[in-house]
Amino acid sequence: MLETYLKNRLKERRILLMTHIVMGYPSFDDSHKLIETMVAAGVDLMELQIPFSEPVADGPVILHANQKALSAGATVQKCLELAKTAAASFNIPFLFMSYYNILFKYGVERFAGEMAGRGLHGAIVPDLPPEEGSDYLNAMRTHRLSPIFIFSPTTSDARMKMLASHARGFVYCVARKGVTGLDTRFSGQLETYLERCRQATSLPLALGFGVKDRTDIDFLKGKADIAVIGTQTIRLMEQRGVAAVGDFIAGLR
Repeated sequence: MLETYLKNRLKERRILLMTHIVMGYPSFDDSHKLIETMVAAGVDLMELQIPFSEPVADGPVILHANQKALSAGATVQKCLELAKTAAASFNIPFLFMSYYNILFKYGVERFAGEMAGRGLHGAIVPDLPPEEGSDYLNAMRTHRLSPIFIFSPTTSDARMKMLASHARGFVYCVARKGVTGLDTRFSGQLETYLERCRQATSLPLALGFGVKDRTDIDFLKGKADIAVIGTQTIRLMEQRGVAAVGDFIAGLR
């Protein structure tokens, strides 16, 4: 189970690293190289984003990557095949991240079965609240997959506890309002928010939206369990190539 893996890993490391790629950007061959490079650099788990035309939680960098991947011919089936290859090749958990329209069009039960059959551990679907996700939750439970739910600074304590009751694996805490890739203030206010998150669940906490360097990760040690790096690695890949991403991740420890 994902939660067991994470808690065992946290016995060895003060904080884990989760990275994020958009599958098919800039190509599927490049995506595989990026996965290989990130794993070699020491990431502990990874989000594989299935490109979508309207990724409402994503900022301009990841939005651009989604659009380019779709323009280049990315499909759900190609993403499933890349995920299968990654899960078979590398000994870390992989999760899908995408939007509910993808699952709905594919068929929720069928999609969950495909995830399980390809060795995925769970999914992050940011636009699906549990009140509207009974089919998804049932399918994830049937296939022993982890549905990852999201806390934000504006989530009430009561709603955090409700979301946590449906979550498995870990909870994704967004650092601020807004979309990915914008600046985040790593301050006492963020620490207070993470304390609220911790009180709502015994699951590991991941913190994303604005984590971009070692200073940010050092701040999160003892406050969160997983630091999520997404936009920054895409920027680096675009500017300096895949090898630079590996050097960057290795330096985050």
